[in-house]
Amino acid sequence: MRLLVSVASAAEASAALAGGADVIDAKDPAAGALGAVSPDVFRDIHARVFGERPVTAALGDASDEGDIERAARAFALAGARLVKVGFAGIASAGRVGSLTAAAVRGARAGGHGTCGVVAVAYADSVCAESIAPAALVEVAARAGAEGLLLDTANKAGPGLRGLIAPGALAALVTRMHERGLFVALAGQLTADDLPFVREAGADVAGVRGAACDAGRMGHVSADRVRLLQQCSSTLTRKEWP
Repeated sequence: MRLLVSVASAAEASAALAGGADVIDAKDPAAGALGAVSPDVFRDIHARVFGERPVTAALGDASDEGDIERAARAFALAGARLVKVGFAGIASAGRVGSLTAAAVRGARAGGHGTCGVVAVAYADSVCAESIAPAALVEVAARAGAEGLLLDTANKAGPGLRGLIAPGALAALVTRMHERGLFVALAGQLTADDLPFVREAGADVAGVRGAACDAGRMGHVSADRVRLLQQCSSTLTRKEWP
């Protein structure tokens, strides 16, 4: 299982690298669960990582095909290996499929085939008024996504572990793998939650708050990342990314 750490700046990327993060994810925590950093900030993060690790980027929650296609293309051109797209406020499978396909087109064009899309499902989908995770599996696979991230939309509410039982999560992860998707799990995860994520069969554990000195709005700490990495495993079910 690989450890993904979300960073908001090049300085945080340096700390995540020093702590041993496997994947560096560009995200602005002040802009929501999937807040996108600016293109300039992303370029700074990418330049700092400079090929040492894969760099991914959150693009926010999609609502318009043209906008999400352009955003995916821009971040792919800037060097993103994967872009993450959420669907808060959209429960229609057809609409989500159209938005995902648009993001896939943009990512492939901008990255010349090297950038893929991660569709994001929310474990608190009722709160987010978004498509249910189980429904998104089929939609994401048909639309050409490479992976699926199960996260939480409300960062002031329960974390992933409080929203889904271990058995139900493992069954959902198995279904994602069967559809050819790699699986990332996030949502206020702590070091104590990493065995829960690993036992569910996830390929990636994503963290922000647990890697920071003062919660998700604080700054990434190399020491905290190092502790999280020690609690995770290098064993993966599926090669990623």
